[in-house]
Amino acid sequence: MTQLELFRATVYHQPHIEFLFRASFTPHIQKRLVERYRLALDTESVQKRLRRLGLSEYPLPEEMELDEYFGMFKPVRVNPKETIPQADYSSYYVGVKKPKGSFINSLGVLNIPAQFYHFTRYISPLRNAATLREIEAFPFPLATSCDETGMKKQVEKAHKKGLVSETVIGHMYENAWQVRGYEEFLIDMHDDPKRCEYILDRFAERNERIAATAGRAGVDMLLTGDDVANQNALMFSKEMWQKFMKSRWAKVFAAARAGNPNIQIWYHSDGDITSIIPDLIEIGVTILNPLQPECLNLKKLKKEFGAHLVFEGSIGTQSTMPFATPDEIKRVIRERKKTLGYDGALIIAPTHILEPEVPLENIEAFVEACREK
Repeated sequence: MTQLELFRATVYHQPHIEFLFRASFTPHIQKRLVERYRLALDTESVQKRLRRLGLSEYPLPEEMELDEYFGMFKPVRVNPKETIPQADYSSYYVGVKKPKGSFINSLGVLNIPAQFYHFTRYISPLRNAATLREIEAFPFPLATSCDETGMKKQVEKAHKKGLVSETVIGHMYENAWQVRGYEEFLIDMHDDPKRCEYILDRFAERNERIAATAGRAGVDMLLTGDDVANQNALMFSKEMWQKFMKSRWAKVFAAARAGNPNIQIWYHSDGDITSIIPDLIEIGVTILNPLQPECLNLKKLKKEFGAHLVFEGSIGTQSTMPFATPDEIKRVIRERKKTLGYDGALIIAPTHILEPEVPLENIEAFVEACREK
């Protein structure tokens, strides 16, 4: 089956033998994997490893990505070209020390190296805003134009190759709190809702526009989401989520479905979001990611919501991938196929990007077990 055929079987809950699977890697892991398959490929041990994975016995080509090499699920990215004026955010950081490696990202948020691998800490431009007027004056990074020329042809080209197309929207709540400040945004939700609603609306408007273009182009999958939970519960009450986030995401999803009723809505949130899963289904989410096994009862969720959702993820990056043995990883994946994928509605993936502590042997075990038929 092509990836497109397998994707359609997956989202329509049609049982099948093969499963879509994927993983993402930090640069450190990616470098080590590339080196592993390029070096000494004529040796018996490496050839044996490649045969075990069901892979070609040839060096990894320079132009080939690791996910392609491993046969991972890799949709074709189809997004409109946005024209976003470049703003000067320096006035928001007067007097702020900027260590080497600091940078201001596309949202206007200052990122400072956190002295721990690739992580950074945020300093928000609107952290000191005391009035709604100050927030309204902020140069939000919104497009003045949105060129969707050629998107439909890109989708058609992907389909001819047997590939899935996707449009990435990204976040709304996460963008909003990063611009305002985490604590400041949560306080606004309670004390001065107009402030956070104004920020949310700016990002929701952009998201709705992109979703509409994806629908008109016939894109297969819309990637959305926000981290709104910790490992015990939501970061705020369910009622707060319903008030501030639900209706805005509902408009975004409706905009996509207006152009393509069959578009799949992929939604990401780390943590325990059990309490809002019925709401997500109600507003149109069809693929839920990443389903952390450390804080969710996956079998129970499958029983309650499996008829409405495709599960993507479920392989723990806090537990299984870094700390299990290769044999244990294979056992977990086989179990997931049986308990979560019996109806075909499963995409296997680690629950987050794979960090440097993950042994390469565990990644190989992941690939091998996912490819088993």
